[in-house]
Amino acid sequence: MAIEKLAPMEIERRSLEIITRELGARALAPENAAVIKRVIHTTADFDYAENLVFSPDAVPRGLDALRGGARIITDTTMALSGISKPALRALGCEVRCYIADADVAETAKREGTTRAEISMRRAAEDGAEIFVIGNAPTALIALHRLIEEGKASPSLVIGVPVGFVNVVEAKELFLGGETPYIIARGRKGGSNVAAAIVNALLYQITERGV
Repeated sequence: MAIEKLAPMEIERRSLEIITRELGARALAPENAAVIKRVIHTTADFDYAENLVFSPDAVPRGLDALRGGARIITDTTMALSGISKPALRALGCEVRCYIADADVAETAKREGTTRAEISMRRAAEDGAEIFVIGNAPTALIALHRLIEEGKASPSLVIGVPVGFVNVVEAKELFLGGETPYIIARGRKGGSNVAAAIVNALLYQITERGV
C-alpha cells in the first residue's frame, strides 16, 4: 500500500470526510456536530458520538463567551498546552492552569485536599468563565460545590475527566443542571479530549465565522 505525502490541512480534511462517512446515519444535532467530530478526530473513538452530552444551548453559550474574550481555566497543563493559542489571541481570550503553582500545592497540603480542588477555588475567585476539566474528577466535584454555594457561575463547563474512581459520579452531578455543560458520560475522557472541545469551539469562530 502506497503512503501519500499530504499537507496537514489535507490530512485533516480527509480525516473529517472519513469520520462523516463512518458516522453514517447517526443523527448529530447540527450545533454539536463540529465538537463531536473534533473529539473523534482527536481520539479515533466513535463512542464519543454517543457519550458526549450537551446541555441546551451549551455550544452557543460557549461561543458567546469566547467571542467576548472569555477567561478559561484548565485542570492540567496538558489541556492548556493543547488549546490553540493563535485562536485564543484572535479572540482576546486567556487560558490558565493553576495546578503547578507553589501556593496551590501548599494550600492543598495544609488543608489535606487536592491541588485540583484548590485550583478550582482559585479560578472561581479570579472570575473564570469557561472551566475545562479533562483529568481530575475532584476538580469537577469542587466546581459543582462552588456553583451550589454561589461562588462560581460558569458560562460553560467542559467536564471530561478520565478514570475509574469518582469519575462517573462527578460527571453526573452536572447532568440536567442549570449550568451549561459538555460532559463525556462514563469513564472515557482526558486532557486531549478537553482541549479538542475548546478548539472545536474556537475554530467555529476563527475559521468558519460562526
